[in-house]
Formats: sequence, C-alpha cells, structure tokens
Amino acid sequence: MLIYGSGGHAKVLISSLQALNMNVSGVFDDDPHVVPQQNIPFLGSYHPGIFPTRLVILGMGDIGTRLRLAAGIRHAYGQIVHPSALVDVSVPLGLGSVILQGAIVQVGSIIGPQVIINTRASVDHDCRIGAFVHIAPGAIICGGVSVGANTLVGAGSILVPGIRIGENCFIAAGSVITQDFPDGCFIRGNPAKRIGTYQHAI
Repeated sequence: MLIYGSGGHAKVLISSLQALNMNVSGVFDDDPHVVPQQNIPFLGSYHPGIFPTRLVILGMGDIGTRLRLAAGIRHAYGQIVHPSALVDVSVPLGLGSVILQGAIVQVGSIIGPQVIINTRASVDHDCRIGAFVHIAPGAIICGGVSVGANTLVGAGSILVPGIRIGENCFIAAGSVITQDFPDGCFIRGNPAKRIGTYQHAI
C-alpha cells in the first residue's frame, strides 16, 4: 500500500496497516522536507509511474485537500479497516475509504468512496454516507441517517435517527443535529442551527 500524505492522519493509517500486517511501500508528499516515518521510504511528490500496480490511500483528513489531490491520482485505491473496528459483513465500503480504531458500522449501512470513519465513531443501521465524508472521532450517527458527499461531521457530534444532511456541509464539534439541513451549511450547537454557508477550500 502507498500513502499520499505524511501528517498525523497518515501516521494513523500507517499504524492501521501495520496492525493488519500489510506492507507500506512508501509515502508521497509534495513537501520535499518530509522526515520519513519508521523507515518507510519517502517517494517525493506523487507520480503515477512509481509502484504503478500498488494501491494508494489519501493520508490527510481535510476534505478540501483530499478532493483536490484525488483529481490527480492514477493509482487504484485501497481500503483500510482496522482490526479493532466492528463492521457488519453486509456493509459495502467504497474505494479509498478507511475505518479506524474502535469505529462501528452497523448492518444495512452504505459507505461511499473516500470516506473516513475516524477513531471510535459510530454509524448505526441503514445509514448512507456519501463520498469524501469525514466522520470525526467520537461522532455518533444514529440509524437511518443520510450524510451527503464532502461533509465533515465534527468530533463528538450526534445525529439523531432518520435525518438528512446535504452535501458540502460542516458540522462543528459537539453539535447535536435534530433536523435536516440542505447543501452547503455551516452547522453548530445543541440543538444545532445553521449559522452560515460553507464551501471547502480546494
């Protein structure tokens, strides 16, 4: 597996791959001053000709950065499910997605491509999680929730059953979501309210 990125999220991915006894062939990063991690080869800026048959995972958590870099990726994408995560066997997992330590994904849910379900986050039954969604550590997604593409669900947030969140939204940490929200909302509070519009910086 190849990792594109070398920050904190990349460290977690490398740790997850090691827990799965999977080899990390190298790390791409556009910063030439990156210090290699754990003797893993630093490959420089992304190039499709380097290990072209290996799978790659985006190693950063910021959605805007992920969207921008994904447009230039030519490698096939892998997936990571940490061995401590509990994922029902019925759940389809999109390419490029990662489910990290202690996370739970229940029966009937669908996880789109390039999704991050971060440490100890929980996705209950029959949820629909769109492409490039980042569910931050400790967030709780109750049953039957739909989260649109490119949305951040902040750490420790709670989404009550059956609600719909649009695409390109930002849910601030610790928010309690009790109603539907359309595309492009900045959402915060308990109960959460729309406090503005939001657009990822790509």
